[in-house]
Amino acid sequence: MRKTCCSVLVVVMTLSLAVLGAAKAAASPISASSVAGEQPGRGQSQMSSETLSPEAQQKLIKKIQSALLKLPYLGVFDNIAFLLQGRTVTLIGSVTSEHSQTKQDAERAVKKIEGVDKVVNNIEVLPPGPLDDRLRREVYNAIYSYGPLFKYSTDKVNPPIRIIVSGGHVTLEGVVNNETDKNLCTMRANQVPGVIGTVTNNLRVVKG
Repeated sequence: MRKTCCSVLVVVMTLSLAVLGAAKAAASPISASSVAGEQPGRGQSQMSSETLSPEAQQKLIKKIQSALLKLPYLGVFDNIAFLLQGRTVTLIGSVTSEHSQTKQDAERAVKKIEGVDKVVNNIEVLPPGPLDDRLRREVYNAIYSYGPLFKYSTDKVNPPIRIIVSGGHVTLEGVVNNETDKNLCTMRANQVPGVIGTVTNNLRVVKG
């Protein structure tokens, strides 16, 4: 396997997949403060957690990641993550209105996994809008067409840098190779006319 950012993405964090709660030990978790929506109750989480050994939990995590990575219509402007608490999976993130069906596809795919008892689907479908559509295209070009960042454009199936635009606000998710590239992404996205406020950069640095 190539020791590159994209290779790591395929195995660990493609689509910005992350694990929180009882599965906090999984690779590259995102901040719990960024998660909104329903979570399993405390008693339910504790009871479910007791039914899974650490080894079984890690196997379940890998199965969920694999199922979500196979979703056919996720693009560079979509982002899906999940929380695993015991045997309950909470799907989070967002997809564009163009890919709204992916919300249901993700839920169905995870429900089929042996060992999953419940799926809570908190994936947001972003509303359509000409401003957001323009910003998606222009931020994409600003990042992926920029010389020092062009290397990230080679993986068309699972782009490592996800561009989430909602109401003119831009959030970057995914992974890059180093802090310099992360900062360049912020700079390039902030230079796009029409971006509201400061770009939120949630990119994680994963050295290949």
